[in-house]
Amino acid sequence: MSTATTPIAEEPTAPAAAPAAVSFAEAFRFWLKLGFISFGGPAGQIAIMHTELVERRRWISEQRFLHALNYCMLLPGPEAQQLATYIGWLMHRTWGGIVAGALFVLPSLFILIALSWIYLRFGDVPLVAGIFFGLKPAVTALVLHAAHRIGTRALKNRWMWGIAAGSFIAIFAFDTPFPAIVLAAGLVGHFGARRWPQVFALGGGHGSAKASYGPALIDDDTPTPRHARLSRRHLAKVLAAGFGLWLLVMAALVAANGLQGTLTQMGWFFTKAALLTFGGAYAVLPYVYQGAVETHQWLSGPQMIDGLALGETTPGPLIIVVAFVGFVGGWLKQVLGPEALFVGGALAATVVTFFTFLPSFVFILAGGPLVEATHGKLGFTAPLSAITAAVVGVILNLAMFFAYHVLWPQGFGGRFDLLSAVICLAAAVALFRFKVGVIPLLGACAAAGLVITLFAPALR
Repeated sequence: MSTATTPIAEEPTAPAAAPAAVSFAEAFRFWLKLGFISFGGPAGQIAIMHTELVERRRWISEQRFLHALNYCMLLPGPEAQQLATYIGWLMHRTWGGIVAGALFVLPSLFILIALSWIYLRFGDVPLVAGIFFGLKPAVTALVLHAAHRIGTRALKNRWMWGIAAGSFIAIFAFDTPFPAIVLAAGLVGHFGARRWPQVFALGGGHGSAKASYGPALIDDDTPTPRHARLSRRHLAKVLAAGFGLWLLVMAALVAANGLQGTLTQMGWFFTKAALLTFGGAYAVLPYVYQGAVETHQWLSGPQMIDGLALGETTPGPLIIVVAFVGFVGGWLKQVLGPEALFVGGALAATVVTFFTFLPSFVFILAGGPLVEATHGKLGFTAPLSAITAAVVGVILNLAMFFAYHVLWPQGFGGRFDLLSAVICLAAAVALFRFKVGVIPLLGACAAAGLVITLFAPALR
């Protein structure tokens, strides 16, 4: 599960009065703005929300913000998007949550559809090819850095290191499906916690807040709103609505494409993927690769790397890279025929995004009060600790897969790409040593690739 460090500022001078009630229209404008500025991955996105909602606008107190964040960290799916959904739901009921979560995703979806079209339409143009020549090794370094970042938090003892090593061997040597690795790790955590509870206890955490930014609209002592209290009737209604919506769209796809149609298969596959995103986007990418590249052949391995590079350059959750997978698959499989390649790709990207994010809304709107009550209980968190450790091994395997395709583009029998290796090494040093941000890193690597392609083609 990807980590997020929330900034804790020095004690400011606290205003005396709580802010005025926030209208739905004002909240809508903020969530729309957030959808266009939420760069930097989960940590950056959560930091932006903390600055805007806790420090500047004081819509929610520090304690309540962290409480919501801890809840979202326990769920599969993109925690930053779920945190926005949670706060929107807390402030303006169900529609507030739907608007906040949807606007967190939609701008990045539209941007990625446009970038995917440019990639497929002009990918062979030297200008575009040069940019991707520099981006691919940068992505390899980013995935390796993700494994290190998650590992430093998750691998707190020899048992966790053993789980990570076992998951790496399982997927690297035996090509074990990602869901099987998640299930096995969860079982190890569940039964292991009964015998060795200290091994599987979640370490660290976000702790308690010490900074005070003045009275908040939803303050520490503000009673839980009525709509946020546990209600079996409300739980049943949301679950029924979520499943009914899923069933309605899936039935429409089956009627239009059949059970084996590309869009139907995408809907079913990404529904499963949405339930396996413990560990963030990097954790589910191996599963997406196994299904989208190897099983269904919606796109190639190098295209998957290019898609991750595009996903890193857009705002919103990184898991939106699945929209690229959908667009390329819809385009190449000609889901609406050869005369409508763009429309078919855009439709496939939309279908994939719908099935990927629908469970996140259900988790928040239906399970918020229920799951919140389980936070901190070892019986619930121990399997997640083990799964997070297993994710480290899976992501390391993904980094090796990317490195293979980038450094030996024609396979091990072909030449070693020294220039890509130099860019990858430089990107790794920038990330690990100098803590360079994702966007500046990708920009510098893209520029390097462009210069090499256009002005020193002989070096390639």
